[in-house]
Amino acid sequence: MADYNFQEIEKKWQKYWNDQNVYEVPNDAHKPKYYILDMFPYPSGAGLHVGHPLGYIASDIVGRFKRLNGYNVLHPMGFDSFGLPAEQYAIQTGQHPAITTDENIARYKEQLKALGFSYDWSRELRTSDPKFYKWTQWIFKLIYDSWYNKETNKAESIDTLIDFLKKDGNASIKADCDDDTPIVSAEIWNGYSEREQQKFLLKYRLTYQAETTVNWCPALGTVLSNDEVKDGFSERGGHPVVKKKMPQWSMRITAYADRLLSGLDKIDWPEPIKEMQRNWIGKSFGAEIDFQVDGLDSNIRVFTTRIDTIFGVSFMVIAPESELVDSLTTPEHRLEVDEYVTQSKNRSERERMSDAKNVTGIFTGSYAIHPFTEEKIPVYIADYVLAGYGTGAVMAVPSGDQRDFDFAKKFNLPIPIINDAQKLTEKEADPTKEGKIINSGFLNGLTPKEAMEKGIEEVEKKGIGTRKTNFKLRDAIFGRQRYWGEPIPVYYEDGIPKLIPDEDLPLTLPEVSEYLPTEDGDPPLGRADNWNYKGHPYELSTMPGWAGSSWYFFRYMDSHNDEEFCSKEALSYWQDVDFYMGGSEHATGHLLYSRFWTKFLYDMGIIQVDEYAKKLVNQGMIQGRSSLAHRVNGENTFVSNGLKNAYDTTPIHVDVNIVKDDTLDIEAFKKSRKDAGDAEFILEDGKFICSAEVEKMSKSKYNVVNPDDLIERYGADTLRMYEMFLGPIEQSKPWNTNGIEGVFKFLRKFWNLFHTDGTFQVSEDIPTSAELKILHGTIKKVSEDVENLSLNTSVSSFMIAVNELSTAKCNKRSILEPLTIVLSPYAPHISEELWLLLGNSSSIVEAPYPQFEEKFLVEDSFEYPVSVNGKMRVKIGFPVDATKETIEKGALANEVIQKWMDGKEPRKVIVVPNKIVNIVI
Repeated sequence: MADYNFQEIEKKWQKYWNDQNVYEVPNDAHKPKYYILDMFPYPSGAGLHVGHPLGYIASDIVGRFKRLNGYNVLHPMGFDSFGLPAEQYAIQTGQHPAITTDENIARYKEQLKALGFSYDWSRELRTSDPKFYKWTQWIFKLIYDSWYNKETNKAESIDTLIDFLKKDGNASIKADCDDDTPIVSAEIWNGYSEREQQKFLLKYRLTYQAETTVNWCPALGTVLSNDEVKDGFSERGGHPVVKKKMPQWSMRITAYADRLLSGLDKIDWPEPIKEMQRNWIGKSFGAEIDFQVDGLDSNIRVFTTRIDTIFGVSFMVIAPESELVDSLTTPEHRLEVDEYVTQSKNRSERERMSDAKNVTGIFTGSYAIHPFTEEKIPVYIADYVLAGYGTGAVMAVPSGDQRDFDFAKKFNLPIPIINDAQKLTEKEADPTKEGKIINSGFLNGLTPKEAMEKGIEEVEKKGIGTRKTNFKLRDAIFGRQRYWGEPIPVYYEDGIPKLIPDEDLPLTLPEVSEYLPTEDGDPPLGRADNWNYKGHPYELSTMPGWAGSSWYFFRYMDSHNDEEFCSKEALSYWQDVDFYMGGSEHATGHLLYSRFWTKFLYDMGIIQVDEYAKKLVNQGMIQGRSSLAHRVNGENTFVSNGLKNAYDTTPIHVDVNIVKDDTLDIEAFKKSRKDAGDAEFILEDGKFICSAEVEKMSKSKYNVVNPDDLIERYGADTLRMYEMFLGPIEQSKPWNTNGIEGVFKFLRKFWNLFHTDGTFQVSEDIPTSAELKILHGTIKKVSEDVENLSLNTSVSSFMIAVNELSTAKCNKRSILEPLTIVLSPYAPHISEELWLLLGNSSSIVEAPYPQFEEKFLVEDSFEYPVSVNGKMRVKIGFPVDATKETIEKGALANEVIQKWMDGKEPRKVIVVPNKIVNIVI
């Protein structure tokens, strides 16, 4: 058996690829392009565990396969290197986040290169590199200097808006702007001072400052977006998050809501991702209606999609954050309202919307007047209403809405029936759109659909409302009160934001004494000495984590261009990402914001596409397989799994790296835990067996498997193929190191096909039809599998092919050489070594992919089951084009058939071509 020295082979070829720049990709317009991209990682200090490379391996296989098939493949890698963990470490230790980040990136690159990925490292990006974020700042400036023209349905330069204002004012302008934007004439506009004009334009700019209710995390000292908060705590670090009003930079993503929705129909993304984005954008049609407040000169405006139910309104609810809370709360209810509002603001929107069982609310003491019945309706505050959706107030229809129903039951409020098809129970409302409207004045007798239209007409006629399309999507908070992020390229003159000129970009991060907010509550940048633009103070917030990731895919096309965002030639050639691999957890964060920025850049004429990724694949999660040792309660005794039911035990997580085939290395376990040094172990059959549980891979579960260890023991090619072998790429699956041996043995068996008595030896003999059938069956299956991303079944196909070729003792060059090319995307190191041994001078990545030929799978003979009086007696092979006469003659002449005929003449011989022969005697 030949020695398969994988460690030597893999180090050799990784050095060769690096030294020879094998994976550097030119912008070569003579070849068809294929741009494959992994969502670039945040470089954490922990490095990679075996779950992280799953998507990277799959995309690398696809990229290598496309290159072998003649494509110019762009497969870059970089790092989303601004982030809270490095900043938190800086706060704790005083070490600059850049140092921590560089150390972490070096570790990541070492691990990624050890896996043999075909990344073009010459195009590496880091969002924290000033050469990169110069262009992030440049895009920010473009967005700030733009407005959204509804007439042209696109973003335009703010200069076109100024021209409109100069000539005609804004009465006829259709734009996405602040709700409180006043109507001004040209005369008024032209009479404004420069400061007044700039303040007015902030109501239209796509990036603007406004007083906003935000998710404030005191522990992190920054604002978090909704998708960064879970159940009232920060997703990063689990710190408490509270609602707070403060001036914030925001981006008017809502201007693109319709286009973000319609664009989903033309991209090949997973349907669950599309559905999450549709729900997040939340388009709905209905009406806005004003309810007069009794005794006050004010209205409560609500948005409803079911105006057909307006006669079923028995109370109103406003959000705890609503600006109406103060004016609607009467003195006798002030104390309890304040307590309730404070409590509600400390819960995240996600938590409030998901907690349907816990019904809470408080009466304001005020009443609204029903616009049609003129009855008084009590006004409550409840946390199931959100200030950010609609108007922050709802007309409650308890018979048709479950949360309104639960609220009415809790507070003993009326539940009017308004549809003859409604079937309410003691616990459930009925939102039916069937039947006819009843108990509803002028809507009686109409279907709900008819009543919706009639209701809108009526409120418009009365002047108390208007038809309205609404979105759940809110403008994106853009500022972060932290240090480690892109500086916002803005300074202030007389309190008005102004942009730093292009020639002064990038605006780099200054040195600060500490990475904490100042004593006055300013962000950490407030600690910088003499940090200003020609005497004017800079903006102290930095950009959010999603800024750099919203456009990085375009920068890879021309990553070293210091003169422009990306050259027109590079943009024209690469255009967009053909295959994007990443996690579904980014559905309403990165994957939405990046589509927004892409559409904006398209509007500006900078890029040629308005969707940046044709196809998106979400890799599943590799879950940890935890090992558990069972400790007897109250004793320092551990009992083996098969005996645990005889004792009262508690399971303890054990480091999976000291467990093999569920058997614990007891001595290693004693060393790993102080309390286990003198413990007693109750064994079964001389071994201590651990139980197992599938759960998320994490340090706290002691189930993290380091890929470095597996590469050291089995090699990168084995790990790559094993991760694919675990199951379909999109599905989550548990990790089990026990199965990796099988893949290692397969690669060793493949290696041995090329060796005889330990020496490399291949034959120049002509292959048999059976050998050609094995080869071309494998080429066909693997090619289809890569295109369909069924990479797990490819590994099985390779194993079957190698087993069959080993049985046939095939070492023929004409079979093994093309098979090596087919295997190379999966196991590039062993393939490169064998390719060299086969006498090739260039890398295997330059080889053409073998062409599948159908003729080698077509059978030239058929084995007929031959029966006598309906009982199969023997199988006889005939050419597939043999005539019936030839088959009949051959069957009757067969010795076995003659024995069963016993000298009798056949009465009939039935021949069904390529199926059966039946002899009747």
